[in-house]
Amino acid sequence: MAHATPQGVKLLNGFKRPSRFEKGLGAQLPDAYKKFWREWKLTKPAAVHYIPKESEWERDEVTHAIKPVQNIPLPLIDTPESHQGIWGGEAVIKGFQKRHQTKRRVPHFWVPTLKRSVVHSQVLNEYMSVVVTERTLEQIHECHGFDHYLLKNLACDLRSALALKLKREVLKALQQGCPALAAEPKHQEQVLKEYSPYLESYTNEEIDWYGHTYLEAIRKLQNQLRAAEQVLPHKVEFRSKLIEQLREAGIAEAGKIESKDAQPSADHKDSDIEALTKLETSPSSSSWLSKINPFGKKET
Repeated sequence: MAHATPQGVKLLNGFKRPSRFEKGLGAQLPDAYKKFWREWKLTKPAAVHYIPKESEWERDEVTHAIKPVQNIPLPLIDTPESHQGIWGGEAVIKGFQKRHQTKRRVPHFWVPTLKRSVVHSQVLNEYMSVVVTERTLEQIHECHGFDHYLLKNLACDLRSALALKLKREVLKALQQGCPALAAEPKHQEQVLKEYSPYLESYTNEEIDWYGHTYLEAIRKLQNQLRAAEQVLPHKVEFRSKLIEQLREAGIAEAGKIESKDAQPSADHKDSDIEALTKLETSPSSSSWLSKINPFGKKET
């Protein structure tokens, strides 16, 4: 049956459900955003809540049987509060806990210890108060600065939408030459010399689409499509055609005939409305124009 269908041999493994980038507006998203999405959602992050084993095989301490090593990451829950702070790759873990030897296990949530701290960005020249964890502060110290922490780590390790947004702002500021440090030229040169090598890994389009969630990317794409189309309402188009026909008929109240090459402007539209109003109020044309214009005043 596989050869008689459009999908052919693909049906042997069942129907493939289309992904979010294969249907609707998601299929129109640029490759730059798809690259960021793979880095954020599909790349394996660094181990945070477990210690990975380097060997492929291990011997059981009790049975002395040799079994393969499985480094399976724990399933993490990204809460809305985690995207409002910078948790350093940590998240909420859901599992079970046996609190008494003779009782059954009960569900339990492990939540990281949070604290509010102030971080400083040299590129943006700003101090920010954010909710962080102890691991976030340790990584900032290991990377020798908050900007280095954002630029060195991948999106899958940052996890937080706030951290990704700040990373995009830092990349844009480096691309523009650190405008926040324009008052200090020497310090501006030192910062650009220190952080400019990070720009080699990104293009202008990738920086523009970096750090957006899927819904934000869809809204941005919709705004770009609407700005490119510039749809003109039909009532404006039909009104202009009516005024042109009246001018060609030689009706004095319609105004002078303008050249066809002239582009319509706001003043031109206002003049059309005024001309149409004059035609409605004139006694000579009120008899036949009131039948054409459904919104004009009708005599009782």
